Amino acid sequence: MNDILAREFLNNTVDKWLIALGFILGAIVVARTLYWAISKYVKKISAKTETKLDDLIIDMIDEPLVYAAGAVGVWFGFSYLDFSSYAGADKWINGFFSVIITLIAAWLITRLFDSLVGEYLAPYFQNTDTDLDDVLLPIIRRGVKIIIWVVALIVALDNAGYNITAMLAGLGVGGLAFALAAKDSVENFFGGFTIFTDKPFGLKDRIKVAGFDGTVTEIGMRSTRIKTLEGRIVTIPNSSIANDPIENISSEPSRKVVSNLGLTYDMDQAKLAEAMKIVREIADDHEEAIEEN
Repeated sequence: MNDILAREFLNNTVDKWLIALGFILGAIVVARTLYWAISKYVKKISAKTETKLDDLIIDMIDEPLVYAAGAVGVWFGFSYLDFSSYAGADKWINGFFSVIITLIAAWLITRLFDSLVGEYLAPYFQNTDTDLDDVLLPIIRRGVKIIIWVVALIVALDNAGYNITAMLAGLGVGGLAFALAAKDSVENFFGGFTIFTDKPFGLKDRIKVAGFDGTVTEIGMRSTRIKTLEGRIVTIPNSSIANDPIENISSEPSRKVVSNLGLTYDMDQAKLAEAMKIVREIADDHEEAIEEN
């Protein structure tokens, strides 16, 4: 038995491999137990409190926390083994698990941020008088999450041993080519910024632009969506909207409607007067109809 345990595989004895495997299996058991405990006990305790904040936090941290516990245990198991005879193996293993832990942390932060915004900020902005915050909130929400992931990726690569300064310098050189390729996207972004600042229209406004007539359903940083009178959704690049004339029909205090009514040639003066009377009565019965000065 001792001879079997003393045998080496990849520069590590069998008993060391078994101990490392025990750490890994133990980490999996701990992670599963942690998930079970949170689901069965912690969530029930938090549900009895008056505030929803603790329920929200526990719901968002349970999965990342379990994955982090498992990853740390597996990392510890591999760290117990000796790979010094393989050039760069230990560094690669430590860098790999460092990246995993950093990405799990970013996942946790984005889950918390997204949940808190959805629970507290979004309902608050929906009750305000202006539609601008309703438009900006999804953009800011998405932008913050992108920033979190970018920062996490930079930290992860730095922990993995990559030269971040050299990589950023390389990105700076390649950024020019990317900027040229993304010319249309940049124009659309500034077009969206123009819409937000000038406010030629808002959500639910009926507008005519770029040959389309419809109601604005969404204003983004890249494009604007309108629902046409036929019920179709049209996506228009913000650069086109910024450069084209915009007719905001909803901004009118009233609207003049011209309707042509066909009359038969055999109608006499009395029937014509009766028809005019019926049309006027219909208009008078409409609450929003006004008489032209």
